[in-house]
Amino acid sequence: MAQIPSHVPAASYPSPAAVVQLLKPITWFPPMWAYACGAIASGAGTGERWLPIATGILLAGPLLCGTSQAVNDWFDRHVDAINEPDRVIPSGRMPGQWGLAVAIAMSALSLAVAALLGPLVFMAALCGLALAWGYSAPPVRFKQNGWIGNGVVGLSYETLPWITAASAALGHAPSTITVLVALLYGLGAHGILTLNDFKSIRGDREMGVASLPVLHGPDMAARIACLVMATTQLGVILLLAQQGLSTGAALVTLVLVLQGLCMLRFLRDPEGKAVWYSAFGVGLYVSGMMAAAIALRESSLAAMTVG
Repeated sequence: MAQIPSHVPAASYPSPAAVVQLLKPITWFPPMWAYACGAIASGAGTGERWLPIATGILLAGPLLCGTSQAVNDWFDRHVDAINEPDRVIPSGRMPGQWGLAVAIAMSALSLAVAALLGPLVFMAALCGLALAWGYSAPPVRFKQNGWIGNGVVGLSYETLPWITAASAALGHAPSTITVLVALLYGLGAHGILTLNDFKSIRGDREMGVASLPVLHGPDMAARIACLVMATTQLGVILLLAQQGLSTGAALVTLVLVLQGLCMLRFLRDPEGKAVWYSAFGVGLYVSGMMAAAIALRESSLAAMTVG
């Protein structure tokens, strides 16, 4: 097993900055965005419910996503010692068992906040936490297989917050098309997670983590990631068109075409361009999510008017 280096003097407790680094604020955006998409797609009025919606976004991002990052970094500390030794745990800035303690404390805080938003949100948060711990922690450790692990994260980061927000806003289960669109975007996020695996190929291979780049090689993994992202968005386009939501379908088509152009560049040099594609291609992907959510909102409002 790899030895965890210490690049800084040992400390008995972490600094606030180290705790924030462990929770990785840059990763909070996807579930927060998905929660916002779900609230918008529901068609429910948000003016009088701004506080629970804002609290739900806080729950999806800093709390639940932050928890998942702490859990992952704790159980991946030996892999990170190889791939990214400057991360907060292997570098020594998060000493001793503090990484695990933060993960447990954040889990408890997440459930406490979720309970304030009602039983539906509480159960969704409980499910999300179970997936977060199952993804990283033995003996389950879904991430040991890239096909399973990336699917778990995609559904947790995109589908679950989207459906939870829509259900909380409406007070009941959302429409079938809303659930299907949320499911497709969660499945498409499998490809996004594969992009993230390119930076850790060496450590994953040494530690026996079967990510897609390790299982199939960088070139094939890149093709799989692009295929997954493209086909799921094509499914969204077809669903929106079938419902007569032509503007939404056209906007999602546009962002998919732009992603296709980015994919061509990414596929020529997967390892060198994975980070670049994550910045540009993923930005387009989530823009399409919001376009689809707005289209679903207009459809929901129209149905309410007719009703």
